[in-house]
Amino acid sequence: MNISVTTPELQTITPNDSAYPVALTNCIAFKSPPTLSAFGNLSLIQKPAIALFCSIKCPGDLILKTYDLAQALRDAEIPVISGSHTPIEQDCLKILLRGNQPIIYCPARSIHSIRFSSEQKQALGENRLLFISPFSASYSRATTELAEKRNEMIGAIAHTIFIAYASPKSKTLAFAQRLIAAGKSVVTFDSFINPLLQEKGIAGLGMDAIVRRCLDAQISQLKKASSIDNER
Repeated sequence: MNISVTTPELQTITPNDSAYPVALTNCIAFKSPPTLSAFGNLSLIQKPAIALFCSIKCPGDLILKTYDLAQALRDAEIPVISGSHTPIEQDCLKILLRGNQPIIYCPARSIHSIRFSSEQKQALGENRLLFISPFSASYSRATTELAEKRNEMIGAIAHTIFIAYASPKSKTLAFAQRLIAAGKSVVTFDSFINPLLQEKGIAGLGMDAIVRRCLDAQISQLKKASSIDNER
């Protein structure tokens, strides 16, 4: 059953707000912590999310595995954060919107004049979708530079970063190396055709192991929250 919703109001999140992601205060892509624009449920940004990245060029076998992973994350109701920039990432967003899990969508441009699809409107009405952007209204078109800043923001916020494929000497590979240097958890598929496995610090995992890692992060957060409540 579709849920009828009105267009959500644009919200602004400053570094002083309690909803602001702490990890973003030290993101290397910005000279100072950016003010965020948002539509949707702000509480989603506090959940341990997995980031989904996949290059435009990717072996067919890994593309299919990425779609399967999106379905598995959806079925397990694991929070996902993505820019949904490449065609493969866009397909994953469509898969995720058919489920119930939280989604954080980060376009590489301003969201001040964004238009929502019917599926996005329904997810917003169900309080399981959040649009966020660090870009002001003047940045109305996505660019390579904005995409790189957006990716760094996602990498800072996410608990785990999944990269389906990155060609040797590519910008995606350099991005993965920066994440590892920053102490982030970066995973990919354990596949003999995946050059990411040659990089130190990137875990090659099966789909079930990736899902389990995300579920463990959720359990850990719940235990931490429960411990804090008990101390009050």
